[in-house]
Amino acid sequence: MEYHIIATLSLVLSGMCVGGSILPAGPLSGAAGGAVLFSTTLEPSTRPFISMGWSFRGRHFITYAVTGSDVVDEAYAARVTLDRTTGSLQLRDLVLGDSGDYLVSITPDGEQQKTGTMQLNVYAPITGASISNPASSATLIAGQSAATLTCDAAAGNVSTREWMQNGRPLLPSPDRVTFSDDAKMLYVNPVLSDNHGNYQCRVSNAVSAMTAAYNLTVNYGPQNMSIVGPREAALGIRVLLRCSADSVPPPTYRWALDGNDTRVTTSTYVVERMEESHAGNYTCTVNNRVTKLQNSTVINLRASGSAPYWSFTLLLILSLNVGESLLTR
Repeated sequence: MEYHIIATLSLVLSGMCVGGSILPAGPLSGAAGGAVLFSTTLEPSTRPFISMGWSFRGRHFITYAVTGSDVVDEAYAARVTLDRTTGSLQLRDLVLGDSGDYLVSITPDGEQQKTGTMQLNVYAPITGASISNPASSATLIAGQSAATLTCDAAAGNVSTREWMQNGRPLLPSPDRVTFSDDAKMLYVNPVLSDNHGNYQCRVSNAVSAMTAAYNLTVNYGPQNMSIVGPREAALGIRVLLRCSADSVPPPTYRWALDGNDTRVTTSTYVVERMEESHAGNYTCTVNNRVTKLQNSTVINLRASGSAPYWSFTLLLILSLNVGESLLTR
């Protein structure tokens, strides 16, 4: 009896399709261990189908129903649920071997046979995304070194890779930044100061995605130096000169006044009380201990010769107090 039913259904499944497909355009994607639903385009029927069946890769029957009875292959018995009113099929506990073509064939009561085909792709979810640097112990110096980063995953089918730097899409440039054909490898040659920062790689497939990050240290500078401070200061006031430079690692500082070392080694030079002797050319020299480069910039500070405004105010108050005391005597 079982052989008769299978033979009958084989004829049904191999029949000609009448009308359009009763399955939407595919493919259908699922995650290993998860579930998918093959939904037909049929409206729920109040009358049982004359025949209904699903086959996998055109050979293995998953489940079928003929004149109201269901027969399920043992390999799928605990994994499938069939909606007998629409022919839709749920397949659970997916494995990679479930990938392939699925065919449904349904003959409604009083109608001709309807068929549909759907391709299922089962993907292993991505885990363990990482960015590696084979020369992670190497010291990168701007303009002198090259870097190679590799983006991969410990498990899962990686379909796409997207690179970003500091949260922005990283685009190739023919002269310095290039990718391998599958975007797995990132090449930067030579590295420059703008290559310093955090790199992210997003790996994904149809069912999962994961992002890995890596901090790439590019030693550069000092560059873009400046001194912020007044060029003229009244006698008696406090003066601050702030020196800055773009540098990795942070540079060391040294100040000189008219060519003479002041022994100040901080980024800020402080004149507690401006005097004539403090006027002159202040030179800030910065040094990068890794790149072995140094740079310097100069600001000229002049003494205005006039006392600060608060001094005149204080003298005026004192004079008024003295005059008032003389009048009251």
